[in-house]
Amino acid sequence: MGVYSGVTRLQEDERLPRFERHVFVCHNSRPADAPRPSCTADGKSDLHTRLQQLSKEAGLAGKVRINKSGCLDQCEHGPMVVVYPEAVWYGNVRPEDAGAIVEEHLVRGRPVERLRVAEECLNTKTCPHRD
Repeated sequence: MGVYSGVTRLQEDERLPRFERHVFVCHNSRPADAPRPSCTADGKSDLHTRLQQLSKEAGLAGKVRINKSGCLDQCEHGPMVVVYPEAVWYGNVRPEDAGAIVEEHLVRGRPVERLRVAEECLNTKTCPHRD
């Protein structure tokens, strides 16, 4: 039996729908003398706030969840944003890029190519952007 084996059919029908996408925005902050850069200087993010605002304006409330995250370990490309379930990684994202991510990716389903981090740079120590 699964975790929800005691849930009745009526309860299943009353549950909120699952999110279609989860967007994670790195909020990691490091000391100025750290060997790797930070996605935020102070743990705050205008980018996160802007993504939330624009996704609500686009009618995506309940369909898309914009989350704060800790370090995504792609620091040389930060500020970082990753969209699941597609696992699309965006790098060097600024608040002014939020509109493109919401309109193109979250509404139309087309990743914003100009912001994507190259596959060969994800989760590897051989990325040319790493020191």
